[in-house]
Amino acid sequence: MPSQRVVLPRSTPTASGMSSRSITALLDRLEARSVECHSIMVVRRGHVVAEGWWAPYSAERPHLLYSLTKSFTSIAVGLAIADGLLSLDDRVVDVLPDHVPADISEQGRRLTVHHLLSMTAGHRTDSLTEAWQLEPGDLVKGFLRVPFPDAEGTRHAYDNPTTFVLARMVERVTGRGLPELLDERLFRPMGVDHAEWDRVASGAAFGFHGLHLTTEAVAAFGELLLRKGLWGDRRLVPHEWVELATRRHIGTLPFEDGSGDADYLCGYGYQFWISRHGYHGDGSFGQLCVVVPSHDLVVAVTGATTQAQAILDTIWECLLPGMDQAGSTREDEILADRLRRLSFAPVLGSAVPDRSLTARLDASAENSALPDGTTVIVDPVDGGWLLHFGASLRVEVGHGEWRESSPLGRPVVAAGAWQGNTFVAELYVITTPHRVRVVVDADAGTAVATWNIVPLTSPSLGLHLRSPLMTRPDVS
Repeated sequence: MPSQRVVLPRSTPTASGMSSRSITALLDRLEARSVECHSIMVVRRGHVVAEGWWAPYSAERPHLLYSLTKSFTSIAVGLAIADGLLSLDDRVVDVLPDHVPADISEQGRRLTVHHLLSMTAGHRTDSLTEAWQLEPGDLVKGFLRVPFPDAEGTRHAYDNPTTFVLARMVERVTGRGLPELLDERLFRPMGVDHAEWDRVASGAAFGFHGLHLTTEAVAAFGELLLRKGLWGDRRLVPHEWVELATRRHIGTLPFEDGSGDADYLCGYGYQFWISRHGYHGDGSFGQLCVVVPSHDLVVAVTGATTQAQAILDTIWECLLPGMDQAGSTREDEILADRLRRLSFAPVLGSAVPDRSLTARLDASAENSALPDGTTVIVDPVDGGWLLHFGASLRVEVGHGEWRESSPLGRPVVAAGAWQGNTFVAELYVITTPHRVRVVVDADAGTAVATWNIVPLTSPSLGLHLRSPLMTRPDVS
């Protein structure tokens, strides 16, 4: 595993003008609300003042960002515009003429970079599924074929294909792949050398999803935005683009039942959400980059939760009151010790080193990660186990400790134990928010393997252990 490169300087809450108690309160509140976080990093006045990972997650691991990826694609658009290769008024049909359907509507012909960035193309809901069904081999063409019930520029709808189209437009005008462009212009100058991208079956980066970065890289991105595109003394992104991308361009609407989360009803920028305080990039299951310019504050979070609003609420309720409050070095030390000890508990139970078991998987369980009838073998080896799933998948499992393997390319970190006549293991697909709980009943000869949260791309465990993940873009 590569060592973690330090990208941001370190300090303490007290030295940076905030109270450690406010960060402790944040951790307490997240725990009380059962919000599963995998990492957190707090940056104040340009310095990391608090950082922690819930083991087996760790600092050097990149983590799938889901739709937080969109904010990085927005920056790529800004770079293309700054280079004079693209403009906000450029139309999709002019930049990507080979992706224009024969029956395109007049509104489809009028769609511009601005409409895509602000997600105001005229759809009322996410068009991804319909677009993909219409054109399985060309998501741009499928997007342009989905009917537009509203006039462009008049209504926001969270619409994944808009970002996919933007990525393809940037690639067309720059002659570079989106990952390569951002590596050259953004990541490498910042000292980030581990960006990983999931891709659609053609090999193209999703653009709207699929970027994996470490927590520190996400926090550094927030700091770059906070500094209006300046990294040290080097201008990486035009000041004007950061200002434009992170301001409100369109109002956001509540759900059809009238409900909605407070920080998602403040408006939308160019692939950024406007918040009650500042703005944020957002990815499914708690991937957040929160920027609060008024407090010189950045908070990066990764996790596995459907309670993103609860994370934002906790930041506002706990961290903001601690700004410019007196703290103490003793409180800093207590907080740092707590952050070092964050962990998910390995599965409790006994080793029973001589006991093996063969079972048949029952996929009728909700959120099953493997096909029905898969043969599951629990094979004791060297203080742990080797789990066999069918003919080709082998996962190493530790007892009382995490054990890592990469059976198909992507790392899995796992721990397990016997609990009576039942074998239980937790398999963390460690560069994602997702894990699989395996329960094997020795008496019944059956097993279940279920996701904590089903990945948005596919429920297939085997697919998510391949790197890079290459799949159809049915992701929200």
